[in-house]
Amino acid sequence: MKRLVIGCGFLGLPLAKFWQSSGDSVHVTTRSEQRAADFFAAGLLPLVLDTTKPTTVQQLESMEFDTVVSAVGMDRSQYKSVHDVYVGGMQNVLNHLNENTGQLVYVSSTGVYGDFDGAWVDESSPTDPQRDGGKACLAAEELLKASRFADRTTILRMAGLYGNERIPTKSAVASKQWSKLSATGFLNLIHVDDAVQAICVVSDRRNFAETYLVADSNPTLRREYYQYLADQFELGPIPWSDARPDPNSRGSSSKRISNRKLLEQTGLVLKHPDFRSGLAGT
Repeated sequence: MKRLVIGCGFLGLPLAKFWQSSGDSVHVTTRSEQRAADFFAAGLLPLVLDTTKPTTVQQLESMEFDTVVSAVGMDRSQYKSVHDVYVGGMQNVLNHLNENTGQLVYVSSTGVYGDFDGAWVDESSPTDPQRDGGKACLAAEELLKASRFADRTTILRMAGLYGNERIPTKSAVASKQWSKLSATGFLNLIHVDDAVQAICVVSDRRNFAETYLVADSNPTLRREYYQYLADQFELGPIPWSDARPDPNSRGSSSKRISNRKLLEQTGLVLKHPDFRSGLAGT
C-alpha cells in the first residue's frame, strides 16, 4: 500500500513506522529539511511541505496514495492562528490532493463537543465547541464533508492523546501546582498505541464517509486521574481546596466519550482500555 501521513509528530510518526514495518511505502511530511533527512535515513519517504503554504502542497497533485492521513498538530512556536493551520491547511490539501486518492482519514478532536455535565457523548450528539481548537477541527470536518473526497473520508474524533513521554498534567502534579487542576468532571483519554490501531483498522476496512469517536473504554473522574499521578510521586492526598482551574480551560467541561460505534463496527480491541493500563510502567 502507498500511504501518506501529513503531520508526522506524536501520533503521525508511530503510525508511519507501523505501516513501514508492515511493508507499506510511507511518505511523511515535515517543514524541516533536517527532519526530512532523518526520516529518509529511517526508511521513510519525506516531503518537505507546509500545509499553510499552497506552493509547497502542489507537489501532491502528481502523487497517488491508497491512504492519506491528516494528523497535523498546532505548533504554537510557529503559528498564531489555529484556524489557519487546521482549516486553511486542510483547504490547501483538498485543493491539491490527487483525484485518485483512495481514502482520506482526518484526525479531529472530541473538542468539537461542548459541556454535557458528565453525560455520555456519541457520534449523534450535537457539536458545540467552546475552544478555538475544537472550532477549527469542526470547520475542517465541514470542509471535508463538502469536498470531492467526501465519499472517501473517515473522521476520527480523538480524545486526549497520551503515552510514552507524554502524560497529561504530569509536570503540574509533580511540582504540586494544585491550582492548575480541576477536581470535577470526567477526563477522556486514548493511548497513542490505540490511536494508531484505530487509524489502521479504519484504513484496512475502508470505512468511508464515517465519523468515529476514539477514546478508551473507561472515562475517569479527573480527581482520580490526578490522585493516581500524585501517588506515583508519593505526594499524599491532593489538597483539593487549593484547586482553582481556569474556567475557560478544558477542565471546565465534563462529558464521557463513548467508543461503542468504533469497537462494534471495526472489531478493534484496545491495548489500553483505561489510563491505569496505559500508564503502567511509565
